[in-house]
Amino acid sequence: LILIAMKYLAAYLLAQLGGNDTPSAKNIEDILGSVGVDADSASLKSVLKALEGKNVSELIVEGSKKLASVPSGGAAPAAAPASAAPAAKKEEKKEESEDEDMGFGLFD
Repeated sequence: LILIAMKYLAAYLLAQLGGNDTPSAKNIEDILGSVGVDADSASLKSVLKALEGKNVSELIVEGSKKLASVPSGGAAPAAAPASAAPAAKKEEKKEESEDEDMGFGLFD
């Protein structure tokens, strides 16, 4: 349901950016239709009812605060390359020693 509501919210925000402070269902349907997306009138009405009388800018700020508390897992990928580095060095040493065992180089 949230993903469905996002397309209506995105169209609502686009209409506001275009200068329409209170976009109607027809405005949102027109925006979505311009990119080939069909609008479900029941879902659209639900989103418009939820936004009725609210300042979207304040809702965005409020939602951003809520998202800040959600773990994003950003620290795990940063740790992975550090732990993988010693393994890569060992592989490089193996390759070098194999080349030295051959007794000649490519440009010798």
